[in-house]
Formats: sequence, C-alpha cells, structure tokens
Amino acid sequence: MTRSLYGLDWLNFFVADFQTGFGPFISVYLTGVGWSQAAIGTALSIGTIAGMASQIPGGALADAVHDKRVAVATAIVATMASALIIAMWPTLLAINCAEVLHSFAASVMGPAIAALSLALVRPSVFGERLGRNARYAAIGNASAAGLMGACGSYFSNRAVFFLTAALCLPAMAALALIRGADLRHREVKPVPPLEPQPVGRPWRFLADRRFLAYLACAGLFHLANAAMLPIAAGMVTKRAGGEASALIAAAIVGPQMITALISPWAGRAAERWGRRPILLLGYGALPVRGVLLASITDPYFIILIQLFDGLGAAVFGVLTPLVVSDIARDTGHYTTSLGVIGLAVGGGAALSTTAAGLIADNFGGTTAFLGLTGAGLCATLFVWSVMPETRPAATQRTSDLNS
Repeated sequence: MTRSLYGLDWLNFFVADFQTGFGPFISVYLTGVGWSQAAIGTALSIGTIAGMASQIPGGALADAVHDKRVAVATAIVATMASALIIAMWPTLLAINCAEVLHSFAASVMGPAIAALSLALVRPSVFGERLGRNARYAAIGNASAAGLMGACGSYFSNRAVFFLTAALCLPAMAALALIRGADLRHREVKPVPPLEPQPVGRPWRFLADRRFLAYLACAGLFHLANAAMLPIAAGMVTKRAGGEASALIAAAIVGPQMITALISPWAGRAAERWGRRPILLLGYGALPVRGVLLASITDPYFIILIQLFDGLGAAVFGVLTPLVVSDIARDTGHYTTSLGVIGLAVGGGAALSTTAAGLIADNFGGTTAFLGLTGAGLCATLFVWSVMPETRPAATQRTSDLNS
C-alpha cells in the first residue's frame, strides 16, 4: 500500500509538470514561429471549447473503464502525442488537432486520478488524500514553470514541448507503482446517501439538490476567479515595464506555494469540521482579493495579493472532488459527475475572461475588479445560503469520536 500511495504522490507531481507546458508557453512558441495573434487566439479558443465539450464524455469514459490506471495511462500517452505534434508540426491543422487531443486527455485524466485516490484510501481520510494530491500538483506546477522557462531561454521555445513530452515518461513510471491489488483490497461499500434516491436512474446525481447547488457554486467561483490574474497582469505590464515578466511569474509561483502548504490541512479540516466552513473560507478569499486588486495600484503588491489565490485554489481543488464523492460515490458515476462540474467551471471561466476583458477595455481595470468582486461575493453568499453540508454522517461520527 505504501508503494501505491507514493506512486499516487508522484503521479500528481509529474502530471502537473507536463500540463504546465500547455499554458502560456504555447502562445510564446507560436509567436516565435510567425503566427499572428488572431491565429493564436483561434487555436487557444478551439482548445477551450474542446475542453468544455469533453468534460462530460471524458468523465463518462473514465467511469466506463474498470481499471482507472488504464484510463490514466491512455490519457498520458495522448498528452505526450499532443506535445510532440505541437513541437514538430506548428501548422494550423496540426496545432488545432493537438489542442483537441490534449483537452480530451485532460478531461479523462483528472477524474480518473481522483477515482484512483478514492479506491486507495478509506473514505474518512479521502479529504486528506486529496489535499496531498493538491500539494504535489502545486509543487509540480511551480517547478515545471521554472524548468520550462529555463529550457525556453537556454535552448528554444520548441524545446519546451519536447520537454513536456519527456515528462510524460516519469508520470507513467509513477503510475506503474500503483498496484492493482491495493485498489481491489481497498474497495469500500458505498456511503448511504443523506436523501432518498430514485431507483433505476444511474445519472440521478443530476437531480440531487446538493449537486446542483455545488454546480452553481463552482461556476460562480470561476466566474469571479478566472479573469483576476489576466487583468492584473495587463495592469502590471503597463506600470512595471521591463520588470513585468518577473512580477507576473512571482504572482503565479507564490499562490502555488500557498496551495502546496495548506491543501493537506484543507482536506483534514473538511473531514473534521465539515465541508461548508472550509468552502466559505476559500470562497471568501475571492471578494477580499478583488477589493485589494481594485484599490492597490503598486504592481509589487500584486505578488502579496495573489497569495489569496493560493488559498482559494487549495480549497476548491481539494473540496470539489471531496464534495462530489459525498454526493455521487454510490451512483457509480463519480467521474462523470466530476465532468459535469468541470463543464460548469469551464463555462464560468470563459464568461469571466470575456466579460472582464470587455469591462476593462471600456471602463478600466478597477471597474473590472469590482465586477469580479461582486461575482465572488455572490459565490460566497451562495455557499452560505444554498449549499448544504455533504459530509456523510458516518464520517462525522468518526471525527467526533477522535476529537
């Protein structure tokens, strides 16, 4: 069992490593090979649309595959192929195909890793396990950003995608450490739902008011969150000049370190005190961050303000699969339900960047931040007033006995 858990740790680390290559590095690379900004924007938009469209099918596919290690391995291979296509054939058709392939692979991989985690640990420590996953993923993101930045500077922007493909190999090695025997021996009986569920409806989680409430919360969270850093980056670029790149890099790495530090605590606290108090803490960081970004003009303070993003990311990253497992674990469609949440997240993020960008262009960055603050406040109030507690009663009794 120890070997399998270590394998899961490093799987999260290396998956975060190679996923980093599909971020801003694509824009830098395509600009360097002569693409126009319009063409780059189109390619990235195709990736975004494909990512949203593949969330539910990807989750359903992960549900359908009995051995989730096979689902993860297939997604890793597809991601490696995407990186190699980008590196070797920077043509419009090839890049668009690579974006679509990567989007579908990512939509399978995330839910499948969450399902592996659920199969390896007891339900009472699933939250802590998710926190550990998030810690390794955050460290992987931060380390990969530095490594890929150095690779692009010392070699070439194309080399970043060869490195991305190469990082898929240690991810496969980490996956091989997870033993099938451990997955079978840790199977647990479904947790009885808190509310009666209709018989004969495998997608019945879609009618569960707890799931619908969290679906709305997740969409509102990303409606408020997604555009904050891009708008802040634009303002920093105007005010800091040549130092902007370093400041923005620090504003990305800083929150990752906060996420790595507090994610395990968020998981433990959610098991001990319930889901809602921790959700309120993470969601409450959004309007605070928005107000600070709207009121403070010094670009150097952006780094400190962005630390609130680490708190929000830790809570959302840990609590989302935990809350969904509370609701959908007994339905046999856990990863499908994660895909539905992913669709809401993608929709909220897309609307956030579009709306905030239009507001910033026409009314200024401060107004855009205030609009995002309003959305964050709505998200927090929604958690407070609509989202019920989902922690199973059996887990609650265990926590009470241990306290």
